[in-house]
Amino acid sequence: MEVIKEDFGELNNQSIYSFKITNDRGAEITCINFGCIITKIIVPDKQGNLENVVLGYDTLEEYLNDTAFLGAVVGRVGGRIKGAHFELDGRSYTLAKNEKINHLHGGIKGFNRVIWDAEVFENGDAAGVQFKYLSPDGEQGYPGNVRINVTYTLNNENELIITYDADTDQKTLLTVTNHSYFNLTGNLKRDILNHTLKIKSDKFLELDPEFIPTGTLLDVRNTPFDFTQERSIKTGTVSNHPQNDLVGEGYDHPFVLNSNRDREIVLKDPESGRTLIVETDEVGVVVYSGNSLSNEGEIRGVPWRKYLGICLETQGLPDAINHPTFPSVVLDKDQKYFSVTRYRFGLE
Repeated sequence: MEVIKEDFGELNNQSIYSFKITNDRGAEITCINFGCIITKIIVPDKQGNLENVVLGYDTLEEYLNDTAFLGAVVGRVGGRIKGAHFELDGRSYTLAKNEKINHLHGGIKGFNRVIWDAEVFENGDAAGVQFKYLSPDGEQGYPGNVRINVTYTLNNENELIITYDADTDQKTLLTVTNHSYFNLTGNLKRDILNHTLKIKSDKFLELDPEFIPTGTLLDVRNTPFDFTQERSIKTGTVSNHPQNDLVGEGYDHPFVLNSNRDREIVLKDPESGRTLIVETDEVGVVVYSGNSLSNEGEIRGVPWRKYLGICLETQGLPDAINHPTFPSVVLDKDQKYFSVTRYRFGLE
């Protein structure tokens, strides 16, 4: 196990570094201290070919111009907050508006747009990077000084473990996630339409025309949202279900998980044989099938297009602060925030 640190660029007279974490089996995770962005994940296919399975760029400039949150940690709150507004203990808060009148993924300068302190560690069968950031009171409209750590650990089982821990000196909102786009074909050889997905979830959230939860939980049975049995992503893109049509022919929906740390999310690419098992202690996962990705330009030599990657965003439910029936994303003063998501790459 080792971690190799290299220069990746400079922003506001501060150095941006890349960190390549390699295990004894040849798997690699590369990340940078801008936005805690994961730039590459290299794992084998069933023929033993080591290839990249996430969308990413090779230069800092491309990340500075990115609008799709590729590989980044998003927060303070992942997902949308309706009207960029919430009330907490009788006080009204207005957040940065970065998607029409709404607040998305932490705002104009959320966790994905800041420089994090980084510390490398190597210990036997695991190695990685711990990122640290102090989000000041009032940042993007949120109350409280929040100290947050994000730790990426790669082990010899080809597992990426992301650990989030934080605290605040004032009651605030916090639910963060990683926004990597997975494509298990390897080096973007194909899109993700023939990937299959299985989720232990009986309910998903209905969205309004601005992709914000209405508050209604819908039953997955007899719909293209039923991933209790393995289903191809394609079925949701050719569906006439109004919720698939609403988000641009596909998925951009929060699913409520039935269980945790129990193989609750399984993504597969039948052709390459690659599998990804996601286990989390979060209440939900937002499945986004890349319906709004650009059709212009290239990414690492491959033309941009819809469905080039799929996000599996483990987190609290979007707009939870405005829905009293949703599990709370409020973090109290001196309360500890702690969340772990494990990504296990394998073969079948």
